[in-house]
Amino acid sequence: MSLRNVFSMVLVSALLGSSALLAGCSDAGGTPENTGGGTGVGGEAGSGGQDAGSGGQDAGSGSQDAGSGSQDAGSGGQDAGSGGQGAGSGGQDAGSGCGGDPSGECTDGSTNGANTDPDDPVQQGADHLVGDLEFPAVLVAVGDRDGQTRHYTSGVGDLETEAKVPVDGQVRIGSSSKSFTAVVVLQLVGEGEVDLDAPIETYLPDLVRGDGIDGREITVRQLLQHTSGLPDYDDVLLAEGVFKLQHTYFDPHALLDMALAQPGKTPGSEWAYSNTNYVLAGMIIEKVTGRPLNEEITRRIIERIGLRHTYLPGVGEQGIRGCHPKGYHTDVPREPLQDITELDPGWGWAAGQVIATPSGLNRFYTALFGGELLEPAQLEELRTTVDAPAMWPGARYGLGVVSTPLSCGGLVWGHGGDIPGYHTRGGVTDDGRAVTVAITVLPYFLYGEEGAEQAYMDVLDLVDTALCE
Repeated sequence: MSLRNVFSMVLVSALLGSSALLAGCSDAGGTPENTGGGTGVGGEAGSGGQDAGSGGQDAGSGSQDAGSGSQDAGSGGQDAGSGGQGAGSGGQDAGSGCGGDPSGECTDGSTNGANTDPDDPVQQGADHLVGDLEFPAVLVAVGDRDGQTRHYTSGVGDLETEAKVPVDGQVRIGSSSKSFTAVVVLQLVGEGEVDLDAPIETYLPDLVRGDGIDGREITVRQLLQHTSGLPDYDDVLLAEGVFKLQHTYFDPHALLDMALAQPGKTPGSEWAYSNTNYVLAGMIIEKVTGRPLNEEITRRIIERIGLRHTYLPGVGEQGIRGCHPKGYHTDVPREPLQDITELDPGWGWAAGQVIATPSGLNRFYTALFGGELLEPAQLEELRTTVDAPAMWPGARYGLGVVSTPLSCGGLVWGHGGDIPGYHTRGGVTDDGRAVTVAITVLPYFLYGEEGAEQAYMDVLDLVDTALCE
């Protein structure tokens, strides 16, 4: 497995920081935020409360920093470029973290509520990832058909202090953010504002030009499906590793410039993962709505299904608001891991900057495939897939989602995401079972090319175990 293949799903924005000790996560009642029944998959589901993804005072306020991208790049105007300082950032309480304070520290008792049965197959799988593969921490949330959630942890939340892993702690979900962006585009399709088969030139005139690249020949569908032929800006951005980018903010237009400096391929000729596709999808959302991307995702998804601990960071925001395990990284495989919990996720943007809990991600995919976010025609488009052989065995890519066959039959629908410090996999089945597995290091950077592929597959095996056993 090459570094390029690993980073095909990596949205890195890396600030090596010294965040406070984050022990674990609980809600006001001292139980994991998604333990308890009757509200969909976990406690985030449909809460509709006053603070649920309310967007906060700054949501869409058009602050000075909103739209820090260039005015003329088709991004929805001066105030819409990069999401704004506080635009749509998830509300006053959103992501404040399972009883934690705004600094991200957690309350006493916040590690309670995880499985205690060592013979549970999911627990055994999590323990394998820590004990045998040496991942620092593993968090798992498993939702059943009745909306009940089981939580699992293994390892430590902080390598230095050996603090316990937070139950259902917040993590960076990397490229699973693409599903959020795709949903908003498809909502706009349903509203008659966007045509999937229109060229992106319709919405971003004169913006997408380069060697073998022409926005008049690339459709919106091809962006969402990764069949556009556009090069990935990651190939330029990550050429010298992650830590050199620790404190750097990149606006969407800078990312696009990096992509357009490389040659493209014929649109529709092959499936090839490129984060550039979703930066452009985010720009289309802003151009069509005239509002920041963060605000649109918050209003259309986070508020709508009551995700209290899911949010998009504001411009320049580098920490994680709620209680969370620390994330670890090294640019050189097998070298000592360093804390990379804090980082600037600006260059993830529409392709990878969302922060959520494992159960919150379960709730999102359950709502999506349960028809709560899209009309039937758009959901059918989202579920229409093409072969994606570069991902993992059996993977097929729809519009911002991935289907993977299960050993017990059927498919799991989700995405998966990698960002230095955090690796997530999981999704939902057609009958409503859901799982998210999060670990606190990218497997490649423990093993390099030797052994990394098996490590990635072991994480997928845990997903399969959670849904099939």
